[in-house]
Amino acid sequence: MARNVRYEDIHVGDKASLSKTISEYDVYAFAGVTGDFNPVHVNAEFAKNSLFKQRIAHGMISAGLISAVLGTELPGIDTIYMNQELSFLAPVLYGDTLTATVECIEKDDKKHRIIFRTTVTNQNDKLVTDGKARVMKR
Repeated sequence: MARNVRYEDIHVGDKASLSKTISEYDVYAFAGVTGDFNPVHVNAEFAKNSLFKQRIAHGMISAGLISAVLGTELPGIDTIYMNQELSFLAPVLYGDTLTATVECIEKDDKKHRIIFRTTVTNQNDKLVTDGKARVMKR
């Protein structure tokens, strides 16, 4: 069930996380929704000759997990996701368990805006995606 944390109750340093194991189905569903059928994501034979020697998930799947944390955990319901900076630092492999974490690093009380550091790590605690998000919360 999604949470609804009031703006006033959010403080610098507050964190929330969500974890998900990335399946073949997830990658193919994402490809279908976005139209991104790059063979490095969906073609095992092609991927054998790629940089990572196997299929990798779309980097934006990790960004989607960040969105899920912001929209369901912190700040939760009624959050307006305004912008996101992202750096993809390592590949996400089929079967990886990702943990997306958001941490409040700044608040603008006049505009009710919050800046979060956004990170995604894999099951080995390797940072795969790093960035910052700006949201608006009533």
